[in-house]
Amino acid sequence: MGRAVSNTLKGSAGNLVEWYDVYVYSVFASYFESQFFSEDEANSTLYVWAIFAVTFIMRPIGSWFFGRFADRHGRRLSLSVSVSLMAACSLLVAVSPTANTIGVGAVVLLVFARLVQGFATGGEYGTSATYMSETALPGRRGFLSSFNYVTLVGGHVLAQLTLMIMVLTMSHDQIQTWGWRVAFAIGAVGALVVLWIRRTMDESLQTSTLQAVKAGESEQSGSMKELLLNQWRPLLLCFLVTAGGTLAFYVYSVTGPNIVKSLFADGDVVASTLINFLALTFLMLLQPLGGYISDKVGRKALLVFFGVGGVAYTWFLLTYLPKQSSPVSAFLILAVGFVILTGYTSINAVVKAELFPTHIRALGVGFGYALANSAFGGTAPLMYEAATGADRMPLFIAVATAIIAVSLLVYIFALKNKSPNWLDDEHKMRG
Repeated sequence: MGRAVSNTLKGSAGNLVEWYDVYVYSVFASYFESQFFSEDEANSTLYVWAIFAVTFIMRPIGSWFFGRFADRHGRRLSLSVSVSLMAACSLLVAVSPTANTIGVGAVVLLVFARLVQGFATGGEYGTSATYMSETALPGRRGFLSSFNYVTLVGGHVLAQLTLMIMVLTMSHDQIQTWGWRVAFAIGAVGALVVLWIRRTMDESLQTSTLQAVKAGESEQSGSMKELLLNQWRPLLLCFLVTAGGTLAFYVYSVTGPNIVKSLFADGDVVASTLINFLALTFLMLLQPLGGYISDKVGRKALLVFFGVGGVAYTWFLLTYLPKQSSPVSAFLILAVGFVILTGYTSINAVVKAELFPTHIRALGVGFGYALANSAFGGTAPLMYEAATGADRMPLFIAVATAIIAVSLLVYIFALKNKSPNWLDDEHKMRG
């Protein structure tokens, strides 16, 4: 048990920092927007979120590269390389010159850094989800693997905490001028610390598997051909399981806090920052509870809970959250959404890891997730902004609800509860 907990903590530490690097962009976007786009540019906010969305194009490529790498050379090395890339790109953004200095070149540097970060994040999710699921103990796999999303949401919480500290100690102009650079630099330093911590992680891939790859005896390991020809069914299932969940995650946990921020933009900025920090902390703390429940009642029950709740609640959240004037009511609307969201987030890593055999797991989990994440997750904040500007919010809500409904049908009809899976079979073989 001690080694499992230790490996979970070391594996999740990198996840925490990498996702801080991802979300520090969305949290500080309104502050650095004017540094990369002219204040006269009417669509600057839309452009900022377009950059956020376009980085998701790189996630399938990153999941392919790092998934293959992890299946052939080990999970630990793959995780170390991906966190190093994140550190370098966060540092690049932190020191990037502004549009006033080099013109459009500032945007080019920002897009480049975010594309490379998208590449690294594509590798981090699949490999970390695989690693944490493989090192977890049977019977506690849901609970331990839930820390994948504890740290994923935790990265967002840290970004919000960083902003809250700055709001309390600095002026708006100071944050806009140089404070956002400090936020990105913190991510770069944190990634280097994690790189040092990950040196002592246990490798979850068996030594015999690594030796077989080195000897050229395991050509199927990390093979895209193997994934598409022989593992296409679990790959499709992984994609469909993810589609509704990742869309809801970005609508609820990224767009939701951005709505709250806009509610108090002309008034109490501290209040909006505190609401988002407390709500996201609540979401983070819910993850182990969701994982624990799944170990008792099965994964399917939680996914169905999320699907039903998501179909019923998305309209309410997007319709009534923008109308709130009370910090308490805004927090409660977010909090209810986060309870529903936990049915997906707390167990999605282990659900996907259980679908694939060892030799293709990191690639299968990462690639299936990245495709859905790119199509439905990362584009959600951009689509929301576009729908708001074009007065097409009912259409956006309808599409979002429909995608969650499709995943709900998959949860009900394509998944079994507490059925035998690859991870259990592998544990028995090792034991």
